[in-house]
Amino acid sequence: MTIAPLPTGLGVRTRRVDPGGLLELLPDDRNPLAWVRGADGLVGWGEVARLTVSGENRFAEADAWWRSFRDRLRVSDEVGVPGTGPVAFVSFTFSDTSPGSVLVVPRVLVGRRDGVAWITEFSPGDGPSVRAVTPVRPSGALRFADGLLPVAGYRKAVAEAVRRMRAGELDKAAIAHDLLAVGDAPLDPRFLLAGLARRYPTCWSYSVDGLVGATPELLVRREEGTVSSRVLAGTIWPGECDDLPGQLLGSAKDRHEHALAVDSLADALRPMCSALHVPDTPSVIALRNVSHLSSDVHGTLDPQSPASLLQLAAAVHPTAAVGGTPREAALALIAELEGMDRGRYAGPVGWMDGDGDGELGIALRCAQLDGPTARLFAGCGIVADSDPDTEVREAAAKMLAVRDALEDAGLD
Repeated sequence: MTIAPLPTGLGVRTRRVDPGGLLELLPDDRNPLAWVRGADGLVGWGEVARLTVSGENRFAEADAWWRSFRDRLRVSDEVGVPGTGPVAFVSFTFSDTSPGSVLVVPRVLVGRRDGVAWITEFSPGDGPSVRAVTPVRPSGALRFADGLLPVAGYRKAVAEAVRRMRAGELDKAAIAHDLLAVGDAPLDPRFLLAGLARRYPTCWSYSVDGLVGATPELLVRREEGTVSSRVLAGTIWPGECDDLPGQLLGSAKDRHEHALAVDSLADALRPMCSALHVPDTPSVIALRNVSHLSSDVHGTLDPQSPASLLQLAAAVHPTAAVGGTPREAALALIAELEGMDRGRYAGPVGWMDGDGDGELGIALRCAQLDGPTARLFAGCGIVADSDPDTEVREAAAKMLAVRDALEDAGLD
């Protein structure tokens, strides 16, 4: 665990504002923080506190640190809705063994929710709350190169996963691969973030410590004693047929994959809930590049010992949507066949406030930015009926979201 030194005598104040567009407020490329969906969400800049954790207890350690941090603050909250007062942006690694899970408390946060907008400011912090806004830098010309697991290796990994599933070793595993995009100058996270937000307004667009993406999948939301989640599994993309929703809903392979993901989430949430509603059949959500089977799960937390957002995350991550079934067998297979560290790809990403409420998505459709290099990720849920060539095409369709936004291509 690494903790940045904390200033003494911290106070935090939330008041109403009329900010305009949220993403346009991000002043520069120095670790912009964002969680935005349509016109609503949160953006932040500056840094009051930071925590990095690793290992299988990283969620519990982060939760304990956040509780201790918020209890030492002098809070003045004139708005009083989820996301006001002290807020931390969070991004956790997919694997217990990966380093780099992080919580960042911004010096300044601006939010909007259901027509109500606010600004939250810490004092003292790392300088003034207002920074001069620098122009967003386009990516410019990009060169693409193989990552740690190129396409040919990905196809081989999928084929081996299918072989083992047909042999009865496990039911499902989500296998992913990566791709590098390299520019001539450091990449501006705000450029990719804005491009994804324009293209995918119904997704949650996020930026935390260089991980930038737009996820359609909500791992868990906690709000005033309730919990909800949006599970996605089962995918089709334009060109497959004329009736994409009908084809997807009628696919036994995709329905099976989706049921495994929903069941894994519900089984993890049920012990912490006094009531849990799981839909009998999925719906279809359509995005620019793909369509997914989708199920929204809702529950009421046990009032005797309501779990915090990070306690919920620890229980449900990784779901079968990004891990597999059975969980431990799938995680072992992923580590063996991918042969790479996913980092924070497919891990929980989002925000939490001082009341323990917040939203965490699954870090999908994303890239990790490091100077002039972006590392892109895409993966697919593999079951016994999966076809390796089809899964390669599906991963390419998913990765197109970030490629187009990086290159500013394909926007109508």
